[in-house]
Amino acid sequence: MIHVLAEKLQKGNRMDLNNRMDSNRNPASYQEKNIKKDEKFMREAIRQAKKAYALEEVPIGCVIVYRDKIIGRGYNRRTVDKNTLAHAELTAIRKACRKIDDWRLEECTMYVTLEPCQMCSGAIVQARIPRVVVGCTNPKAGCAGSIVNLLDMKEFNHQAELTVGVLGEECSEMMKQFFRELRERQKAKKKS
Repeated sequence: MIHVLAEKLQKGNRMDLNNRMDSNRNPASYQEKNIKKDEKFMREAIRQAKKAYALEEVPIGCVIVYRDKIIGRGYNRRTVDKNTLAHAELTAIRKACRKIDDWRLEECTMYVTLEPCQMCSGAIVQARIPRVVVGCTNPKAGCAGSIVNLLDMKEFNHQAELTVGVLGEECSEMMKQFFRELRERQKAKKKS
């Protein structure tokens, strides 16, 4: 196990060094490449959110990426599973940990369509995920900057870099549409 972790760290350091060298040579193309990569993986998170939508769940989707490969996917299943813990982020974390056989997701990036709540933000910190990419903010319950930023508390032993707004309009519109339809269904139910 220690050998595997040491090997992961060595490879990760080489990748970081190569990335830093690329960003120093041509910062504009490096940034453009990262934006495209972020959008690519956010589209995968949106695909997961659409699965929740199809179940009439709040459409939140998440993927976790390790070395440009998705190793964990999840979507909101709270109502269907009747389980408070069935959030997209927790499902993706559980699957990613199983995939790499470690509870630490230190070289991973999480892509999630909606800003994480306090529970999911805590799990992100506990899993040591170094970077989180968020589609849209959650002004009523977001704990990655909207209400509080649990991902960047210096009091904790781990902080996560945060990127917000990747495909934000698309993520936000999906949420608005879901809640419009939910209100219409509830209104129709009251009339019948």
